[in-house]
Amino acid sequence: MRKKYHVTPHPNGGWQGKLEGADRASVIEPTKAEAITQTCNIARNNQPSSVYIHRMDGTIEEERTYGNDPYPPKG
Repeated sequence: MRKKYHVTPHPNGGWQGKLEGADRASVIEPTKAEAITQTCNIARNNQPSSVYIHRMDGTIEEERTYGNDPYPPKG
């Protein structure tokens, strides 16, 4: 099953990378770029995985996937 990580604004400032369903953030960084880099590194090491990068308003800006998709579309 694909692990899902989310890069979102941290409540205390900065940005966090967090595994979906986890209580604590895996990564807390002062900038969005640093949080994306660190979260993507974790996702690469835990394939198959996806990283959802959010904007300040909570909407999803970008998705990055790592590893083979276990259910590729047919056709």
